[in-house]
Amino acid sequence: MSRTVFCVLLNKEADGLDFQLYPGELGKRIFDNISKEAWAQWQHKQTMLINEKKLNMMDPEHRKLLETEMEGFLFDGKDVVIDGYTPPSE
Repeated sequence: MSRTVFCVLLNKEADGLDFQLYPGELGKRIFDNISKEAWAQWQHKQTMLINEKKLNMMDPEHRKLLETEMEGFLFDGKDVVIDGYTPPSE
């Protein structure tokens, strides 16, 4: 049986994450307030950021940038902006 959370990104009740995916207090906050669907949206944005900005996850500054972007996306409603990227039109 899956657990539900009130997802602050989607602003609705949704399936919660199965376990804490990120360490520390931020990880606990994500586990308690972010749904699987919202986390999947973040993973897509995260992949774009890593690839387009050529981030090195061994570099502490790059990890901090990614964490800042993650917090802004998940909790503050800030979309990820990548210079030169234009989303496909439908």
